[in-house]
Amino acid sequence: MEIEELNSIIGKPESEVLEYKTSLPPSKNMAQLICSFANTSGGYIILGVTKESGRVETIGLSQEFRSNAITRKAIDQLTPKPEVNYGYVTYNDKNLFVIQVKKSESELIFFDNKAYQRTGSRTTVTIVDEASFDPNGYKELNILNNKLINSFDNSTNSKIDLLNHYKSVLKIIDNSRLLLYPVSAELPTTNSEGKILTRILYSSYVDTFEGYLSDLLYEIYITKPDTLREHQEVTVKEVLNCSDIEEFVRYIAKKKIGKLQRGSVKGFIKDNIPISSLNIITEDDQDTIEKILQIRHLFSHRNGIVDEKFLKYFQGNFQLNSEFELSIKQIIEKMEYLLNIIEKIDKKAIDKFRLSTL
Repeated sequence: MEIEELNSIIGKPESEVLEYKTSLPPSKNMAQLICSFANTSGGYIILGVTKESGRVETIGLSQEFRSNAITRKAIDQLTPKPEVNYGYVTYNDKNLFVIQVKKSESELIFFDNKAYQRTGSRTTVTIVDEASFDPNGYKELNILNNKLINSFDNSTNSKIDLLNHYKSVLKIIDNSRLLLYPVSAELPTTNSEGKILTRILYSSYVDTFEGYLSDLLYEIYITKPDTLREHQEVTVKEVLNCSDIEEFVRYIAKKKIGKLQRGSVKGFIKDNIPISSLNIITEDDQDTIEKILQIRHLFSHRNGIVDEKFLKYFQGNFQLNSEFELSIKQIIEKMEYLLNIIEKIDKKAIDKFRLSTL
């Protein structure tokens, strides 16, 4: 790209044909962006530019992680592949990475079986089939679903994946009323199949909470490579098992989630400076999340039958070998609690690490 052409672009507000990114998004996020431009009018994605309070400023882009390789990986995930030109450009002594996407004239471009488009300065799914909820069902399901929908704006890719999963869990609960809450949402089901489904759904959304934290770490690492510079022992085999630097960073992020999966929230936070530095999860939050994880462990590995480990976290409340149950009301309350934690973490992480958003 010629400097004269770049001069005519930078400084303009974001629009259907222009998107600024402070940092390098993950390849999945990049694929969605490229897909949306190709399906609309084409345009430019410029990395290394910040937009605070409506003011556009070039800050440059680190070349520690190869933008060319991640962009190629993003394009390879699109079907069919659009015409895209990309590369580093020096502008006002700053390295910017510019991606020029040509409009697809003959057919829609898809990423992960979805077609994205530009709506003003936003990237949206071309066709959104919003599920309606049973008007005679538990009203809190629809209320929380609307909250999820309203949470999509200015979110990390990690959070958007979680929100989509949570929406699916809510719809399954709504469609399974006779199994999950035949009498009342405030009472645990007595139906055998309903008990199994309750445990599966609860474990699923708690697993997704853990997955969100792992994915967020990945986004932080790929955006701010210096956060990965710590005492981290890896084997040659671990490195060689990864096809590229992006896959290696994701592997490290998933590895970091180990202590949380074993129920040690405090250990996870202590060992992960990017998360602890946000100062979002209080001591009380840590205790609450720890209990939520212990319930997941009981549901996943003990079919809800109380064991001695569980009693350590819920002293005096339950009997050994008794059945632990949750009502749908309690299921939704715990999901909403995790969602509130995620909202705060995501917002602070975007501000602190200048993460890309959709």
